[in-house]
Amino acid sequence: MPFSVKPWKTINKAMVNHIDLGKDQTERRKNLASLIHSGDASLGGYKKARIYGLLSCSSGKKMKTENRVFFKDETEAIAKGYRPCGNCLPEKYKKWKAGQDFKD
Repeated sequence: MPFSVKPWKTINKAMVNHIDLGKDQTERRKNLASLIHSGDASLGGYKKARIYGLLSCSSGKKMKTENRVFFKDETEAIAKGYRPCGNCLPEKYKKWKAGQDFKD
């Protein structure tokens, strides 16, 4: 996929893989900032364990780029089968763990 094309700009409400945002860390960081500023990325996710959380979560900052994804909102993350992070969303995580409705 050519990196001059910004595929996430044409996708409406779709999970974005961090690795697809550019060919190097600098380009990915710039494109991610654009997504966050436009409101197209408000949550991050760990695709191996299917966990979503806040962009500021310390757990999310430790994962490898190829395992990180971004969501527009919680509805999208849940629709993709992701669950709340126990670190940055403890109340939602507790409800999810107890089998209760945790959605806003």
